[in-house]
Order: sequence, then C-alpha cells, then structure tokens
Amino acid sequence: MPTSTKRSAPDACSLLDTDHRNVKKMFKEYEELTHSRAANVQEKKRELANQICMELTVHAQIEEEIFYPALREALKETDLLDEAEVEHASAKELIAQIESAADVDDKFDAKVIVLGEYIDHHVKEERNEIFVKARAARGLDLIEMREQLAARKEELMEELSATA
Repeated sequence: MPTSTKRSAPDACSLLDTDHRNVKKMFKEYEELTHSRAANVQEKKRELANQICMELTVHAQIEEEIFYPALREALKETDLLDEAEVEHASAKELIAQIESAADVDDKFDAKVIVLGEYIDHHVKEERNEIFVKARAARGLDLIEMREQLAARKEELMEELSATA
C-alpha cells in the first residue's frame, strides 16, 4: 500500500531534530571526556567543544533566519518563539565564552555542560510544542522549508569551516 509522499517525506522539523540528536551525542561524548585521564584529553575536549559550538551556531542561525520567521507568520500564538529566541541568546553567550576561553579547565567543562543542559531544555520545548504547532499549521510547507534549511546549513558550514 503506497504511503503519501507528503507524510513520509522528512520535513523541516525532522532536519532540525536530526541536528538535536547529533549535538546530544557530542555533549555525551564531551561528558565522557571529563572523566578521562588520557594525555591529550584537553585537546580532544577543545576540539569537541569547538565542533559543538559550530553546530549550534549554524543550527540557531537557520532557525532564526528561516524556521522561526515562517512560524511567526503561520501561528497566532508566538510566545514559544519568543522564548526560543531568548534561549538562543543565552546559548550564544555561553558559546562565545567557550570559544574565547584560554584554558580547558574546570570552568570550561562547566560551561560546556551547562550549555548542554540549556540545549536539552530548548530541544524538549521544540519537540513537544513548537514542532507540533508547526506541523499542524496551515499554509506552512515544511517539506520545502527542509530544503531551504538544508541548503542554508550547508552554506554556513562551508563558511565556518573555511574560517576555522
């Protein structure tokens, strides 16, 4: 029995949620490194923290440029989007502190761990509330938006990789 392409095709929420799952794995990997006694653990933590920061920076940017504005037009109630943008601002502050940190010390670890906790909270709200409302919204083509998000994400990743 054929299924509807619209229903089974990955949408914008699927793409964003894949980002959520990927970064969650990185945070878990980072936490494991905090218990490691390996010689090069500080270097590994720095590299992983930089990767987490880059992924989150790009993710936040595509949400703010494409996803949230489209939802603002499609939804009557936008309180959740206001909260999400405030959460993004807090996460960006921590990202800036992590990226500019001179040493990978206990404070550095704390900042990465707290960032992970912020992101967990943010992801739960997106999954349980924002994505549900987005998928129920009329006139919002989340399949097409997925293509826009993917293209912009690729563009931003290339830009950030070139400057790293």
